[in-house]
Amino acid sequence: MSEQTFNEPRLALNRVYTRRGDAGETSLVGGQRVRKDSSRIDCYGAVDELNAFIGLACVSCDELRATHPGLEKLRAILLRVQHELFNLGSILATLPEDVHPKQPRVTEAEVRQLEREIDDMNAPLAPLRSFVLPGGLRLNAELHAGRTICRRAERLLVSLAAAEPVPPEAVQYLNRLSDALFVWSRWVNHTAGAPEVLWEPNQAASARKE
Repeated sequence: MSEQTFNEPRLALNRVYTRRGDAGETSLVGGQRVRKDSSRIDCYGAVDELNAFIGLACVSCDELRATHPGLEKLRAILLRVQHELFNLGSILATLPEDVHPKQPRVTEAEVRQLEREIDDMNAPLAPLRSFVLPGGLRLNAELHAGRTICRRAERLLVSLAAAEPVPPEAVQYLNRLSDALFVWSRWVNHTAGAPEVLWEPNQAASARKE
């Protein structure tokens, strides 16, 4: 597969506020004005939210890797994913007719890379005997939070795809990334020696004996 080279961003952000969004509208890459609660804005807004949570996970990796250097591997992956999510946001913020051939996006290469990383980091994990709950490490919980946001972004993207053309690789990427975040959450507990929190239905208040 040939390498894809994207255009570098050309930005001049001289002002933080412009007041142009005060009426509840924003601009797409092509200049079109749309409502801020439109499906497309909602979709790439969720991708942006996911990117922020991945950033939290990166910080947690930094805090832990002094005592658990094996987490450096995940830290590098998460940083790459942050760039990929921004590329995904770029393409979602652009109507299909305005997409430039070298505009940043996610491609089949990103999807396949996630699959390789899922397989690699799932290999040392014990088979699950129950569903797992977020916990054990803060990093684990942050990755689970990212997983749920990723699933929401995927649902929003599927809804958008029902109304407008959407690159199929975009849906595939979010689908694979949510799986990756689940595997990575288990992997960090395994790597750091933290116990997994397993779902126990009888821990519910209604199942406990007085």
